[in-house]
Amino acid sequence: MNRKNPIFAPMQQFQLTDFLPTTKKELEIRGWEEVDVVLFSGDAYIDHPSFGAAVIGRLLESMGLQVAIVPQPDWRGDHRDFKKMGKPRLFFAITAGCMDSMVNHYTANKRLRSDDAYSPDGRPGLRPDYATITYAKIIKQLYPDVPLLIGGIEASLRRFTHYDYWSDSLKPSILIDSKADLLVYGMGELPIREIISQLRAGKSFQQLTNIPQTAYVSNAYEYNANSGTEGVKNISSHELCLKDKKLYAANFQHIEEESNKYHAQILVQAVGNKLVVVNPPYPPMSEAEIDASFDLPFTRQPHPKYKGKTIPAFEMIKFSVNMHRGCFGGCSFCTISAHQGKFISSRSKASILKEVKAITHMPDFKGYISDLGGPSANMYKMQGYDLEVCYKCKKPSCIYPVVCPNLNTNHQPILDIFKEVDMLPSIKKLFIGSGIRYDLLLHRAKDENENKSHADYMQELIEKHVSGRLKVAPEHTSDEVLKLMRKPSFQLFKEFKKHFDRINNNAGLNQQLIPYFISSHPACHDEHMAELACETKQLHFQLEQIQDFTPTPMTLATEIYYSGYHPYTLEPIYIAKTKEQKLSQRQFFFWYKKEFRQQIMNVLRKMKREDLVKKLFGR
Repeated sequence: MNRKNPIFAPMQQFQLTDFLPTTKKELEIRGWEEVDVVLFSGDAYIDHPSFGAAVIGRLLESMGLQVAIVPQPDWRGDHRDFKKMGKPRLFFAITAGCMDSMVNHYTANKRLRSDDAYSPDGRPGLRPDYATITYAKIIKQLYPDVPLLIGGIEASLRRFTHYDYWSDSLKPSILIDSKADLLVYGMGELPIREIISQLRAGKSFQQLTNIPQTAYVSNAYEYNANSGTEGVKNISSHELCLKDKKLYAANFQHIEEESNKYHAQILVQAVGNKLVVVNPPYPPMSEAEIDASFDLPFTRQPHPKYKGKTIPAFEMIKFSVNMHRGCFGGCSFCTISAHQGKFISSRSKASILKEVKAITHMPDFKGYISDLGGPSANMYKMQGYDLEVCYKCKKPSCIYPVVCPNLNTNHQPILDIFKEVDMLPSIKKLFIGSGIRYDLLLHRAKDENENKSHADYMQELIEKHVSGRLKVAPEHTSDEVLKLMRKPSFQLFKEFKKHFDRINNNAGLNQQLIPYFISSHPACHDEHMAELACETKQLHFQLEQIQDFTPTPMTLATEIYYSGYHPYTLEPIYIAKTKEQKLSQRQFFFWYKKEFRQQIMNVLRKMKREDLVKKLFGR
């Protein structure tokens, strides 16, 4: 379709046809009698590169397809939202949205959240629990003969047998319960392109079995008869996982290692008399490929149907720019690398500056960029010096337990972009809102130019790009807990704080360092939390950015939480599981509040840690 790129147009000039159609009326305006793909999303439709449904919709459109999107369909009642676009020529597609629907709905204490950042006016209740499965069952009931594709973070992280915290049970691959024909995991542009290419070449949906970064269900006999064993790894079946927690835990090592390799194996897991076949991921996107995705003709606005309403998730990112994808931190509790990959895919400077300039043309832009970052703010353009070493590596982290000597940690490419953005006449201030990895900044490389870039970045960041408060994530103070988290020693945070305070003092600034911490993480005891309270008190922190550990599918910490064993060693690990155990740990964050003082003192005395009582409360 030839249509102008509206990226620089003021918002009031947008037409309904500048967005993907969401209603039958919008199809009629375009003169479409039917569409090629109907995409259902658990989020409101925001036509912006930060929202996966918009990215996939725009990508399909760029390939010449007619695409409709149905945001937050009503799954109750007569299912009219699932019928209104009719039967697509190619397939239906589903994403639960930018979050797992259960994480979106419930707190770590399993309490229902009162709002939904991805819904108009933050309104809750516009998507169901287990949204992918709920939508899929309706579609399969209404259109049993139409192929169904599922993707997004919920489908991606539930592609194998997984622990579901909210039902406190092991569930099979989401392919089994949804009965979807194909699952795309991770960032979907490359597999979607190949899916369309093969369909256009005459293949049926059932023949799409060789596409990287996809998963499907096969009849066990047919799969074994038609495939060789080379490059295929069988992991413990769903039924064995139900019987033996050690086997379930051991599965995760294979899943994580294959997810972190350049050249991975096919993973196969039996469920009953079926096989879930998970093809290896694509290599990291090239600069040209990721630029092409961000350069699609997004309006960067919510659909006009939300006029007069505020979508909190959009407000948070509307003046921000994502520079790269992927994260090589490998934190035990984080799903970023499981979804986006360990290897960094970076945009070109030209593509980033193009998006910054587009933001400056937005009618409500006041001159402030809220973020120029990514999953971690300071990993842009970083990769191995010798990629042949990376091709053979299967480690989950490039920076834990130490920074890999093959990793180029030069921050100069980021600084060059900061400089170019700062020079734009319409930019008053550029802030960095993404979390930074201070262990990269404090790393001593062999190359002195690299070390200089670390110091220069730290200086530039703290002096010019902090909005009064810089958020970092030490996560804990205990070396024992941090080791399981795959996070650096708390001593490194203390060192970074010294640099932060020095730079602020020299510049005459009064900025705050805001650390994030987690309680109830596997291996964490009350004593560790008490020591955390003492350590942070000595540094004059009264903590506010804190959370209880929430088990989410496909993280190392979640597998330990459910099984009680470390997947790599099969050693037993202590877990705080009961509500009482979690509250006991959480209270140490608030040692300075009178209502917690006596209870904390009782716990410490029961531990025979009178020394910690004195440190927290004096004599």
